[in-house]
Amino acid sequence: MKKIIIFFVFLCNLINGQEKPVFTTTEWAYDKTIYEVNLRQFTPEGTIEAFIPYLDTLKDLGADLLWFMPIHPIGELNRKGSLGSYYSIRDFKDVDPFLGSKEDFKELVRIAHSKGMFVIIDWVANHSSWDNYLVNTNPEFYETDANGNFMPPVEDWSDVISFNYDVPQMKDYMWGALEYWVKEFNIDGYRCDVAGMVPLDFWIEARKRLDQIKPVFMLAEWESPEMHLAFDMTYAWDFHHILNKFVKGEATVTDFIKEFDKDFNEYPQEAIRMRFTSNHDENSWNGTEFERLGDFAEIFAVFCAVTPGMNLIYSGQEAGNQKRLLFFDKDLIEWKENKMRGVYTTLNNLRKSEKALYAGNDKSTFNVIVKGEDYLLFERKKDESSVLCFFNFTNSEKVISIQGLNLSGSFVDVFSGMGIQIDRLNEISLPALSYFILRKKG
Repeated sequence: MKKIIIFFVFLCNLINGQEKPVFTTTEWAYDKTIYEVNLRQFTPEGTIEAFIPYLDTLKDLGADLLWFMPIHPIGELNRKGSLGSYYSIRDFKDVDPFLGSKEDFKELVRIAHSKGMFVIIDWVANHSSWDNYLVNTNPEFYETDANGNFMPPVEDWSDVISFNYDVPQMKDYMWGALEYWVKEFNIDGYRCDVAGMVPLDFWIEARKRLDQIKPVFMLAEWESPEMHLAFDMTYAWDFHHILNKFVKGEATVTDFIKEFDKDFNEYPQEAIRMRFTSNHDENSWNGTEFERLGDFAEIFAVFCAVTPGMNLIYSGQEAGNQKRLLFFDKDLIEWKENKMRGVYTTLNNLRKSEKALYAGNDKSTFNVIVKGEDYLLFERKKDESSVLCFFNFTNSEKVISIQGLNLSGSFVDVFSGMGIQIDRLNEISLPALSYFILRKKG
């Protein structure tokens, strides 16, 4: 335990300035919204070919950074459900025939790039399926118990077994597999599953190797600051948990502010924190955003989009999907017209046009103007770009006095297009559970 603590402190010192990350985040990432694609549930066919026509729909939504859940063949031995877990990988260098072919995926990436979109794929470096070919060719790549038996990394993950990162050849194999998809398919990076369960030095070396091929974007499914020595973006899990607690009356606006301050103090300025109200795990195991957040689902979706970081949209959220999608079986998303499509489109385009909302962890772009335990007014500002964000998190109307706050200038309500001279107002009246987002006129 002592060694672990010392190592963590050492890494935190590195993050705090003694050493920089091994990469520079590519410029294209900062104005993006990330969209998680669940190919299996996206279309009735559940294939790459059937998905390709929807690239235009996502482009119109303003979701230009596409994260595809694992596209690899799924293990059959000890499989869960009829189709198995996306994260039980049988071959790291192939495409699941249920989804299509390698040629199909190459075409998807090519078309996405032609539309100015970027593609990252899910990567499961911690474990594989029981019937991955490596089990026979390289059994030494895997961890075993005292009796020499292969081991699931977590007891409930009975369909997978753990890799052993003390074996140098195992790391060489995984680095090569990561390089393969960038070289051969021209993908733009990876979302790395349970990234903190894999040694950090592996990721640092992987990032160095990948960036020699092309600058990549790397998302870690983990939260700790040291991950930013190798990754552009980490999950803002604590922030997400506060969203859930707020609805139950177990958190206040002060908790959000403390969480932002923690990010600013503990994470490097170039770090990107991923905000979300849902993702594949939350949706399937803990409930849709409507189950967990109820009437707060919309206002928190907007909150995630305008606070420091990058916003995630999970497949179906723009359609107001209210179904918990089955994880191991076919379960088509309920696609329908919904208000959230327009809300997300407006916010995603706002991120592109307003430098103040660019991703990153720059404290200077976030200024709390006035707050209570259930309401908040803050400004996002960078150079000449300014966005004022008003939130009423209560179930009743809230009148917020802005007199004497030195707010001035001409602004536009981003949703209605109405012009507002902010210094002519003494107060802002917000209906229950509502938001008011203003951008400064250029």
